[in-house]
Amino acid sequence: MRALLRVLLLALLLPSAAFAQAPSSSAPSASRLDAILARGTLRVGLTGDYRPFSLRDAASGSFSGLDVDMAASLGKALGVKVELVPTTWGGLLGDLAADKFDLAMGGISVNLERQKSAFFSMPVMRAGKAAIARCTDKERFASLEAIDRAGVKVLANPGGTNERFDRATLKAAEIVVFPNNAAIFDALVAGRGDVMITDAVETRLQQKLHPELCAIHPDQPFDFGELAYLLPRDPVLKAYVDQWLHFSFATGEYAGLTRKWLE
Repeated sequence: MRALLRVLLLALLLPSAAFAQAPSSSAPSASRLDAILARGTLRVGLTGDYRPFSLRDAASGSFSGLDVDMAASLGKALGVKVELVPTTWGGLLGDLAADKFDLAMGGISVNLERQKSAFFSMPVMRAGKAAIARCTDKERFASLEAIDRAGVKVLANPGGTNERFDRATLKAAEIVVFPNNAAIFDALVAGRGDVMITDAVETRLQQKLHPELCAIHPDQPFDFGELAYLLPRDPVLKAYVDQWLHFSFATGEYAGLTRKWLE
């Protein structure tokens, strides 16, 4: 009888011991935030060709702009150094997936296609597509219908939401892809195209930088749009970035930097 009791007791204890020793499948895995803190460096992807968010100097390779300052703010909040990594509009998602940077900034439009493989931070700015043309043609291109006509050349930078908007919306106008986004407004001034459709905030800035150009109804964009930061599918990192942005908005830091670069 005692032997039988010992056998029964052992049978009851073995599963408990095995369960206690087995690794928990619900144990949290390390997040991208943990990796950034351990590395001591935050890698930020920037196209460097979109004022006022980021512009890369061709000679020195240095970056400047609103989101360069915001990247520095995020790095300070994390207590890490910031490394700015050049990328392209067409390569944003691929470079993020290849772990070339931890997040991307620089005036990135929120859209559902990008959302399929990445996260966005909370929106940082209201956007929407609007037109900009030489001031002598401002009345000529007062509407999307007036732009979408045979013989009209619409300049577009490759790989981004501007080109996608043009190809989805324009049926009669000619879309002219101009590879250098940093010089595309100079090309518009020079007559290499008739009009460009881009984020309304950029049309406002570019008309200040190029007196020959006029933004066309930037307060009434063709569609709804928002700008945000592009993140990997990491809820922990997204939660931190969103909280940091919340503080930046609440303290007036973001508003101050926006005035610095837009006014």
